[in-house]
Amino acid sequence: MKITKSIFIEDLVQIVPEAVSYLATNGIRCIRCGEPIWGTLEEAAKEKGFGDTDIQRFLDDLNMLKDSMES
Repeated sequence: MKITKSIFIEDLVQIVPEAVSYLATNGIRCIRCGEPIWGTLEEAAKEKGFGDTDIQRFLDDLNMLKDSMES
């Protein structure tokens, strides 16, 4: 399964736990007070002012992280 911009944050974190630190490093907090942020990756990124090019970079990186976990 490929990660897409429409993936819900809570699903992303279950599939790729490292996504929490990756997104935080890139300015998107997906865990607040121990609770996941609801919504999609695209919604979270756009809320923080990221554009389509940034979102594509996040997707590329997150899919690489996922693939490296599966190897």
